Amino acid sequence: ECGHEVFQEVKAKTLTPLVECQSPICKQNRSRGKLHMQLRASKFYKFQELRIQELTDQVPMGHIPRTMTVHLYEGMARSMKTGDIALLTGIFLPTPYTGFKAIKAGLLADTYLEGMHAHLMKQSYDAIPLSLSLRTRRTLSYDSLAQSLCPEIYGMEDVKKALLLLLVGGVTNQLPDGMKIRGDINVLLMGDPGVAKSQLLKWISKAAPRGVYTTGKGSTGVGLTAAVMKDSVTGEMVLEGGALVLADNGVCCIDEFDK
Repeated sequence: ECGHEVFQEVKAKTLTPLVECQSPICKQNRSRGKLHMQLRASKFYKFQELRIQELTDQVPMGHIPRTMTVHLYEGMARSMKTGDIALLTGIFLPTPYTGFKAIKAGLLADTYLEGMHAHLMKQSYDAIPLSLSLRTRRTLSYDSLAQSLCPEIYGMEDVKKALLLLLVGGVTNQLPDGMKIRGDINVLLMGDPGVAKSQLLKWISKAAPRGVYTTGKGSTGVGLTAAVMKDSVTGEMVLEGGALVLADNGVCCIDEFDK
């Protein structure tokens, strides 16, 4: 009841709020004043914790992709979505253990990257600038566009045209009764071994602004959809997206689909 305000700085992941008032009035009266948290006077920061992983083409032969925890604050929070390919710049810092875990760990500590800048390697269709020649050109040849797909593979015009339609997509139609007909198509490539099916899929996944390439040999149904995991920050159970979730609003290429 003394009206004293105490500002407590948060320096760790967890916070134990002060309960007893530390004002000189309460100390002089030898009374234990109870503190109540005031959200209006508190200052909050935007925070996001990410886990990044090495790209498949950057992993040495026979090695497992390395992962790293990234902390983003304020304006950088929510600057990236799941499945984005980004180049991050930041400060590599340790996270020392606390409590009994610190006694057992000794000099070991977890590490994380405090993000300072993020550059998205793949732009969305809306963010890609068009040159003046493309803006003034009324029509683009369907055949020339199909031939530009994976130019190192000769021929296969029909397959390339189908993959071109997959990349471009269509318009979603909504019928009067409320039923929606999607404008995107799915393509199934079937053929003998060694006819560049996998190479075409890898090229499509790299050309699309959001593309994920996976193989059916090492994937399960959970790995393609979602898995239940425990959040390291809040401790709650969350859904970790698989290949199809990572390729939302993009292209998901599944090689060896029959496996």
